[in-house]
Amino acid sequence: MHHAVITSAVRTPIGRAHKGVLASVRPDDLLARTVAEALLRTPGLEPAHVDDLVVGCALPGGEQGFNIARIAAVLLGWDHVPGVTVNRFCTSSLQAIRMAAQAVRCGDADVVVAAGVESQTRLAHGSSDTWPGTENPAFRIAGLRTLERSGPGAGAWTDPREQGAVPDPYIPVGLAAENTADLYGITRTDMDAYAARSHQLTQAALTAGFHFGDIVPIKAPDGRTATADDCPRTGVTEQSLAALPPRFRPDGRVTAGNSAPLSDGAAAVVVMSEDYARAHGHTPLARILSTAVSAGTPETEGPVPVGATQDALTRAGLSLTDVDTVVGNEPFAAQILAYCAELGLDPERMNPHGGSIALGEPYGAAGARLTTTALTTLRHDDLTTALISVVAAGGQGMAMLLERTS
Repeated sequence: MHHAVITSAVRTPIGRAHKGVLASVRPDDLLARTVAEALLRTPGLEPAHVDDLVVGCALPGGEQGFNIARIAAVLLGWDHVPGVTVNRFCTSSLQAIRMAAQAVRCGDADVVVAAGVESQTRLAHGSSDTWPGTENPAFRIAGLRTLERSGPGAGAWTDPREQGAVPDPYIPVGLAAENTADLYGITRTDMDAYAARSHQLTQAALTAGFHFGDIVPIKAPDGRTATADDCPRTGVTEQSLAALPPRFRPDGRVTAGNSAPLSDGAAAVVVMSEDYARAHGHTPLARILSTAVSAGTPETEGPVPVGATQDALTRAGLSLTDVDTVVGNEPFAAQILAYCAELGLDPERMNPHGGSIALGEPYGAAGARLTTTALTTLRHDDLTTALISVVAAGGQGMAMLLERTS
């Protein structure tokens, strides 16, 4: 079996949806530019060497539809490169990397580009989340669904919409975060404290130029060029966050300040076999040690990546204490805190250079963006192993372990 390695990883600036500089950029154009840059950053790698392009997109439709992976390949003039679009919501591009690694490991491919894209600005009617009334009525059965959790900080929640005695995969993720906070006894103070940390670490990273080398500039149709992330705010404190009203329930704890903002962006990585890389003079940045997926109730999705994390660690022959850094998506502070509570992980170990509560989280690009950040963290902090964890709508989770090789 071949080892799968990453030889380059890039991302766009993350644009604030509807307001930022990327709002006028088509997602297929955004994706094509990012994929092209990923190849350029593996010197000597030509499009003719690429066996496949695998792209994650959480809400394919409209400008993000018609197999956006293949559209991007043709936009680049890569008529010979096949393309496939995959959807596992926020884990979509981590799934793309997983599929690339699997193809390489079993010898079905030498080089695969894995990427992700999402423009929450430009979602069109026809996207999977924009047709009300299309949900399967089986998930609207009258009755109550109550979940309980034992142990420290245990709680229980009952769906306030009385939406059914079966799990609801259509539940808004903000309500799932509220349910998670109820179940794990996570307070508003806890959530705002974690969110303030994310904002402050992100600002420190931006000031230090931590993300600078990861970013491919994007020129917008209006002539502006995006070179920096739109979403981070300065001066965020626990006190300023405490003043914000709840967003999803009148009596809730989830606010715009302790959630990731809607955003646009793309990211891409080049995956190849280690033997191929060495034979062709390409320098591997990291080896993909293992990946895993997991699922649980969609109504409290916060702890769902725990199973994937544990499986990925077992497959790599590692324990959590062997991991040097942990990066994960931060759709909501409640989700991260529940994940850490289940794993026995100190939240201070998560996202040491900030996270998506401040940066934003383009759904389909989340996993590839986190992979790019994890590689930069390993290099910047002179570390060896990184754990990437992603939670997704519908109650799914995913994890990947990387080992730095250069």
